[in-house]
Amino acid sequence: MRRRHRFFSLLFATLCAPLAAVRAGDNPFPFGVELMLDVEPLYGSKRIPMIEIENDGATTIDLWCASAHATATVGEGSITIVADPPQPAQCSAERQIGDQDLLTALSQISSWRRDGEVVELIGPRTLRFREMTN
Repeated sequence: MRRRHRFFSLLFATLCAPLAAVRAGDNPFPFGVELMLDVEPLYGSKRIPMIEIENDGATTIDLWCASAHATATVGEGSITIVADPPQPAQCSAERQIGDQDLLTALSQISSWRRDGEVVELIGPRTLRFREMTN
């Protein structure tokens, strides 16, 4: 009876292991895809922040007003983003403050998760992005 129980336990584990691996790989990080912050535009503007992270970690960030380059290190569920200072741009004080707040939030990100076309960057503040599908 014990031998039979072990056999079925081993068989079950052997059959389920590949399914768990497939499930973990179902939602890989979307490298090379423009991700748009899931928010409404600021009053008087149509611009919405976007981020794009390449396989090599090269990252472009379009903020509320300015743009910045960054380096991202993405692991299985972990992420760090180190941004260069943004390129100067002429914008309202509200948008400049929004840029700095967003860069600060991105610098504090430590993990990520993906559900279909939605990618959440998680830190003290969770930033929700959507894949750009054109």
